[in-house]
Amino acid sequence: LNLEDSAAVEAFIDQEKPDVVVHCAAERRPDVVERDPNGAKNLNVQVPGLLADLTNDRGILLIYISTDYVFDGTSPPYDVRDKANPLNTYGQTKYDGELEVKRLNSSGIILRVPILYGATEYNGESAVNALIDSVKDGKATTMDHYAIRYPTNVADVARVIKDLSVKVRHEKVFISGVLHFSGEEKYTKYEICEVIAKAMGASLDHLEPVDVAPKDGTKRPYDCHLSNRCLNGIGIDTHCVKFSEWMQDWLKTQK
Repeated sequence: LNLEDSAAVEAFIDQEKPDVVVHCAAERRPDVVERDPNGAKNLNVQVPGLLADLTNDRGILLIYISTDYVFDGTSPPYDVRDKANPLNTYGQTKYDGELEVKRLNSSGIILRVPILYGATEYNGESAVNALIDSVKDGKATTMDHYAIRYPTNVADVARVIKDLSVKVRHEKVFISGVLHFSGEEKYTKYEICEVIAKAMGASLDHLEPVDVAPKDGTKRPYDCHLSNRCLNGIGIDTHCVKFSEWMQDWLKTQK
């Protein structure tokens, strides 16, 4: 399904008649967005608006997946009421997508999440899983040891989405607007590589940790830790699988 084909999307929704639409497609690579902002806006802004309009007209629950990159990373942890201030075009397009959802579907849910990992078809599907290749290939390079990240498993995100859907659709609890979900374990990219290397029994001698903010390239926030306060307040389970344990188990399946 081409999400940028509005007629095809409308026909698909009318054919399938879903109770809930979860919109998680996006151009998520900040460097790519900087190179092609107009292309990214089509997927990150216009498509959420289209889905918000279609679901609103049909009484369908829309859950739009957004990002912690709507914040500048200077004052964590971030609550849902905190003001957005994206540092890069990716964060801005995702925030603009949020505004479209709010404008066109006041009953929609916007779920902001941080960097995600999980069972992928190939490592490049996740910015976390991609680091497995950085550890394995042995190529000398630098690795960010500055910015703080909170890797969150997609299975935990899926559980939260399911629980929200059940509350709204079956328990008839009115929930709308912005919510945050995040793991609580914090890592730099280099520390993620350390976890991977330990699980693999591999060396990290080829990776040079860099503990200062990069001076060039796409700007990225320092620490966008999202508070789970609101989800906890409505009775949603926000526990997360332990990152190191999951990664160790996952790597065993990849041998």
